[in-house]
Amino acid sequence: MYTAGTGKADITAFVKGVGMLGYGIHYNTMESIETPLTARAVVLIDEKSGHKICYVNCEICFITIAIKKGVLKNLERHYPEFQYDEDNLMLTAQHTHSGPSGYSYYGLYNLSTPGFVMEVYKKIVDGITQAIVNAEQNRQPAKLSIATGTFEPEKEVAYQRSLDAYLLNPEVKQKFTFEQRHLAIDREMTLLRIDTPDGKEIASINWFGVHTTSLPNTNHKVCYDNKGYASAFMEEERAAQGNPAYLGIFAQGTAGDVTPRVKYNPVYPFQRGQWEGKFPNDIESAKYNGQLQYEKANEIAASPQQHAIEGNIDYELLYVNFTDVTADPKFANGNTNAQTSPAALGVSFFAGTMIDGPGMHPIVANLIRGFSRIIKHLEKFKANFGSEEYKKLIERKYRTHGTKDILIESNTRRILGTKHIDRLPVPGWADPAISTFKYFHKKVGNIRKPWTPKILPLQLFIIGDTALAGFPFEITTIAGKRLRDSLQEVLKERGVKRIILSPYANGYSGYITTYEEYQAQIYEGGHTVFGEWSLAALQTKFEVLAKQMLKPKAERHVPHDAIPPDFTEEELNHFPFYKRAWYIRQELIRARRMERKGVEYNPFE
Repeated sequence: MYTAGTGKADITAFVKGVGMLGYGIHYNTMESIETPLTARAVVLIDEKSGHKICYVNCEICFITIAIKKGVLKNLERHYPEFQYDEDNLMLTAQHTHSGPSGYSYYGLYNLSTPGFVMEVYKKIVDGITQAIVNAEQNRQPAKLSIATGTFEPEKEVAYQRSLDAYLLNPEVKQKFTFEQRHLAIDREMTLLRIDTPDGKEIASINWFGVHTTSLPNTNHKVCYDNKGYASAFMEEERAAQGNPAYLGIFAQGTAGDVTPRVKYNPVYPFQRGQWEGKFPNDIESAKYNGQLQYEKANEIAASPQQHAIEGNIDYELLYVNFTDVTADPKFANGNTNAQTSPAALGVSFFAGTMIDGPGMHPIVANLIRGFSRIIKHLEKFKANFGSEEYKKLIERKYRTHGTKDILIESNTRRILGTKHIDRLPVPGWADPAISTFKYFHKKVGNIRKPWTPKILPLQLFIIGDTALAGFPFEITTIAGKRLRDSLQEVLKERGVKRIILSPYANGYSGYITTYEEYQAQIYEGGHTVFGEWSLAALQTKFEVLAKQMLKPKAERHVPHDAIPPDFTEEELNHFPFYKRAWYIRQELIRARRMERKGVEYNPFE
């Protein structure tokens, strides 16, 4: 028998003018609120062992290490009796691109803000904390069951957005055409149902992979997008049936290469992205996609094919230094020298996706790609005359990152090979991201903190015969299949029959593609930051964690590589939010217009 508690709280961290997180576009700022944002928490306790876990899903783009540290500090300070730590608390995000940025310790993921925003950070941390507290305060006896369902081919819910890369995988036997791209994804939804012992619904959590990008990068309204609408539809229906406390969580799955965008519309400007959902009105498209997910979740929840979950609750977390992993050859095509190295982001990442939203202009991208290749040859030539240590560093960087045209080395704080950002050959006016980097470098110099994390958490929750794997990446369809299979191979020894992947968990550092997809070096491969063997490294380290969970808890030794560094308040304030000059001009123009209409308006509120 289990005890379950559910709770939710508001995390609508709206600060006018702050950038949104997901598209990385300078003009994608918050100006108003379309829908509130919510954190939903589920607490599960195994009454036999006393083990407790808490799963939280948030309507934001992704979780950061800063957010989890803040929540744990809140709980430790104010609610020590709940006994939460790194291991038994999993924070996840449903990945809306229409929520706030500015809540990461690491500068790159605050670039579109631009800067760190304490008000945003505090609102999210306090809201998640309150959701957990609410869940703790309404615990009750519960039973668990799980079931799956598959979206019918005609349901316009999700599409493969990187078909050329997907088709490079040897597992893909059918060479799907562009018109069949809706079949080149995982169309299965898994739903965990939580009920009272007499069968009354308490909550459900479902996992299905589709990007929460029904709204485009020109949107200025805070919105929970398609998965948020799905949650709202499900909870509103249960409330109308007399169950207002019901919690409906729509979590992510293998969404890395999956889009909700249905069709091409040449009327839209290139920079917006010329693909749209079911309707020209983006809000209606988000609602439509959410409706499809809600209907499928309802169908699964009502299915007679429910599998009862019984057994102990178990959990562990492992911190991994992803800059220095040698992958097990069985995950690396037999390669005995398959390694990762410090994070680097490719030009193709900054160029964006043609379906979900372009980034820098193609002319600028091609110019920078040329610079990147020249720098690669120069560094390799220079290495011939350098120290042995330098030779090894350069050799490993270009071997592990393979076909990637490197723009930013975020762990070593370099752009196009230099730490002197002010000397970049690309002018700031060519791209706003370059302009922002130059602004912060001029203001504070090159402080000794990486721009993206390198120490990242992997987490396993086991509930009876079901395992939930939490990790801080966006994972593609086939990469997810390989990870599930390798975890299943280990955990079947302790009776685990199914693996559920839970991405965007406890932190964030880009994508995970397969080795084959990486070679295409389109958007996802450009943001697979630790190199072409990143998936093999992830499988290797998850296997280490899974094997520890085959042992009794008292006999385990979870070998953390390191613990993520803390950032002081002074270090965070090195990069405070600032309003760009173009935004201030826009606000002044708006103020003059309002003044002419006789309406008082302060552009600096």
